Amino acid sequence: MVSTLTHLLYLHGFRSSPQSAKAQRMGAWAREHGLHWACPALPPSPAQAMAEVDAWVRDWPAAGCAVVGSSLGGFYAAWVAQRRPSWRVGLLNPAVDPARDLAAYIGENRQWHAPEESFYFRPEYVDELRALDAGPLAHPARWMALIAKGDELLDWREMHARYGLGRVLLLAGSDHALSDFDRWQPEFTRHLLDPR
Repeated sequence: MVSTLTHLLYLHGFRSSPQSAKAQRMGAWAREHGLHWACPALPPSPAQAMAEVDAWVRDWPAAGCAVVGSSLGGFYAAWVAQRRPSWRVGLLNPAVDPARDLAAYIGENRQWHAPEESFYFRPEYVDELRALDAGPLAHPARWMALIAKGDELLDWREMHARYGLGRVLLLAGSDHALSDFDRWQPEFTRHLLDPR
């Protein structure tokens, strides 16, 4: 299989960062494969986050790109992918309805990987999330979702119903962080390299 993948964008989840274990592993994989790698630190405002991502990838080619998103980043990745129909998509326990789920987090929040750092999740960010709904997903061959039945934060059935249109790795256990990601990364990344 000869891959045409040249660029990889990784979008982290809520309260997460480019320092997450999965982001670090995917970054190492991208460097090993000589890919142009981007994993921006996303601001709390969903509208601002997607505006920054749009600016980040503005000069990327139309083909040869992929986006990977974890949790809230998976919801963002769906929005990015719908606007770029040739990109391949990889989702890791992707959020389905973050406007509903994150309404409980309005206020001060701590970063997972830097607990000394905090940010304020504002009420209007919930409306910004609603505005980013990607609608019906298209082109099933581009999509792959890694979904853990053991996810303690998100319902695997909901994730599967929303994002199961393409290839799905449905894990019997695991957790929201996919702490066993090393085990599944080779199969996950094969999808990103598939030139079809």
